[in-house]
Amino acid sequence: MTSSSASPRKALSKIACNRLQKELVEWQVNPPAGFKHRVTDNLQRWIIDVIGAAGTLYANETYQLQVDFPEHYPMEAPQVIFVPPAPLHPHIYSNGHICLDILYDSWSPAMTVSSVCISILSMLSSSTVKQRPEDNDRYVKNCKNGRSPKETRWWFHDDKV
Repeated sequence: MTSSSASPRKALSKIACNRLQKELVEWQVNPPAGFKHRVTDNLQRWIIDVIGAAGTLYANETYQLQVDFPEHYPMEAPQVIFVPPAPLHPHIYSNGHICLDILYDSWSPAMTVSSVCISILSMLSSSTVKQRPEDNDRYVKNCKNGRSPKETRWWFHDDKV
């Protein structure tokens, strides 16, 4: 099961294609620990396996991230979601949407897929409880019909997990 924005995606710009090809080569040469890129023929959508870090609540558990790149990447953040079933985490909704500021308001073109993955693994690793966000049911209900997490007005107030 995958999620996508309701509007059709536009083809990647030349800048985005060049940047993603460079990131893909770097990933193949020096992959971030705890991640495995699933090779496909679609440069605009990456599927990445995430393996929970040893000594954490998610140790040896495997999840999948879906990374969809917009036309103007890296000037615009990719859409990053967990392919359900998403991990139980206070900042991850059951539909796979992730409440993490670097995916929205704090995005920088200097960030890469690798740096985003490391941030997500760090967020998972620092959690002390396995639970859904308090507003999970309401949020997921409001996201029906393929609503993108980038259409959400996130409120970033908890920097503990």
